[in-house]
Amino acid sequence: MATGGRDATAVPEGADDTPLHRAIGPKLLILFVVGDILGTGIYATTGQVAGKVGGALWLPFVIGFVVAILTAASYVELVGKYPKAAGAALYTQKAFQVPFLTFIVAFMVMCSGLSSASAAARAFSGDYLGEFTDLFPPTLVAILFILALAALNLRGVSESVKTNVVLTVVELTGLFVILAVGAWAVLTGEGEPSRLGEFQAGGTGYALITSVLGATALGFFAFVGFEDSVNMAEETKDPVRTFPRAIFTGVAVTGTIYVLVALVSSLLVDYRVLEGSSGPLLEVVKAGGLDFPPKLFALIALFAVTNSALINIMMASRLCYGMANERILPRALGRVLPRRRTPVVGIVFVSLLAIGLVSTGEIAGLGDTTAFLLLCVFAVVNIAVLVLRRDRVEHKHFRTPTVLPVLGAITSLILASPLSDRPADVYIRAGVLLAIGIALWVLNKAVMRARGETHAPRAPRAPRP
Repeated sequence: MATGGRDATAVPEGADDTPLHRAIGPKLLILFVVGDILGTGIYATTGQVAGKVGGALWLPFVIGFVVAILTAASYVELVGKYPKAAGAALYTQKAFQVPFLTFIVAFMVMCSGLSSASAAARAFSGDYLGEFTDLFPPTLVAILFILALAALNLRGVSESVKTNVVLTVVELTGLFVILAVGAWAVLTGEGEPSRLGEFQAGGTGYALITSVLGATALGFFAFVGFEDSVNMAEETKDPVRTFPRAIFTGVAVTGTIYVLVALVSSLLVDYRVLEGSSGPLLEVVKAGGLDFPPKLFALIALFAVTNSALINIMMASRLCYGMANERILPRALGRVLPRRRTPVVGIVFVSLLAIGLVSTGEIAGLGDTTAFLLLCVFAVVNIAVLVLRRDRVEHKHFRTPTVLPVLGAITSLILASPLSDRPADVYIRAGVLLAIGIALWVLNKAVMRARGETHAPRAPRAPRP
């Protein structure tokens, strides 16, 4: 890929003026990216994707992988060009200079994290937990799960990141178990290879296209997470060099694993069985022929969805804090817990929204809401990288070929559109979340006007850990 500017060893403008501690090296960042992508999507929504497309379960994950790589290339260029902890909001503001659009993008990213955490909470309370107990209503378990993560988040970012590393190793182990089951099945002649080419819609034409697009839009939920890592830019050592390798490696590793897991799942289990389970990979383990304890795999899966939820609650609360700190949202949402230095009001606010989501949605709908919100954001980011080509910086950085962001914007818009056969409740849920954000925006502007304050919002920043 082409690069521009001067010596690669040059320090980017503004790279050393951050108050945040640069503690994340290349290996830890790769683990963070992998851990952020892995989790709820593959562990919980595989069955729902199978229900939309049929036995050709692998195809939506292949398409989702391509779309993710296209947008990841745009993020890599932008985070190298502007190594600041603000992500899509920073890029939107720099490209378009429209504060309200910047707010909408930032709030959509925050809400995508909440809907993702809520999907994880629903997955936690489903069939995986059912291997151990079914004494408590799933909704109650999901709410308690959100509250427990909020408590951990309040303790501090250090505890949260360390927990993420441990859980990432655990969830990778679970997926390797699935791959081992698949390898054993192939060697022993188990499974039904003919299912890999079956489509639920049958035939060809518009019905087939919409079923594949719908499955891809939902399956894309499994790939989200790499965009969160750019919010750690000010806590990463040498971000201009570190991020390209970390993001591309993270997406490539997870994409390869996802496609292989999808192949194994379809090979061993009928798509109708997968569709009916909130713990589809548990069905794969039970059908695989290996004597692997289902309860142990269920425990691994519980750790995996916990990791997804933890990271998303953490990122959403930091974005909320950042928007309050920049006077984009009411100032009260930026209050910090004195001893722990964590954004206490932001954590409470996003946790309440997450509780509302788990009380009104199921795994597939919440996962699809996450994908829809982020696909809209990705379309804006892919356009922003082209607009910002006119903004030259002095330091050398990664530059993606122009065709990639163009294709990234087009594919993101297609998957976000009604062509993907998305249920109406997904659009309604996303609309309600945005309405809450806009109401807070209007309230904040009214309060600032009454106080005689004026402030042109910049992109929100993360708090110091």
